[in-house]
Amino acid sequence: MAVCADLAVCVLPASASGLPDSAAMTAPSALLIDMDGTIVDSEPYWIATEHELVESFGGTWGPEDAHSIVGFDLLDAAVELRDRGGVDMEPAAIVEHLLDGVVAKCLVDLPWRPGARELLIEARDAGVPCVLVTMSWRRFADAVIAAAPEGVFAGSITGDEVDMGKPAPDPYLAAARMIGVDPSECVAIEDSPTGVASALAAGCRTVAVPHVVDVPPRDGLTIWRDLSGRTLSDLAEI
Repeated sequence: MAVCADLAVCVLPASASGLPDSAAMTAPSALLIDMDGTIVDSEPYWIATEHELVESFGGTWGPEDAHSIVGFDLLDAAVELRDRGGVDMEPAAIVEHLLDGVVAKCLVDLPWRPGARELLIEARDAGVPCVLVTMSWRRFADAVIAAAPEGVFAGSITGDEVDMGKPAPDPYLAAARMIGVDPSECVAIEDSPTGVASALAAGCRTVAVPHVVDVPPRDGLTIWRDLSGRTLSDLAEI
């Protein structure tokens, strides 16, 4: 685990945060949280849908191909499916096809990652706002938000609402701006190198919970196996 010692820490009054005094003094102002692979185990759905689409055009799409685009802006991923997978469709149409498949699978079963729901609920109850920051598009993000515990998200930023997607810092800068806090006062939680690069570039304190792909150690990054058993007190120590 590597932690950058000079990152800013926000100090909140214990009475305002709802946290115990020991945690409230260093609690983040907000949590900025990725979706696919971080709080919901939807990456296998994306990979299966990509494989089905490429196969329908007579191409091949192996695990390395799928893993190489985890965390990408969906339009960027669609270009890879067109160019490498031989999918003879425009990128925007590819994205819509992928969304149809993934949303349908999630309506049958939306699998939450270990500890994600519990952390979101704790943050809500403590008055720490959470913003969903995902490169999935609005219609999928809204489906996940609707299935989440009530009131756990103060807002959301989706891939179709930013000019530059991850790994650019734009999504995390937009999320911090949405709730009126400095990115350095937030903790971002991600599962991919692309998402981690975006969060760090925005100046967020950043936690990686690798799932489908490995996330190499780097300065300013804390790496956890998953969110199981993790609390706001753990985030306060970053």
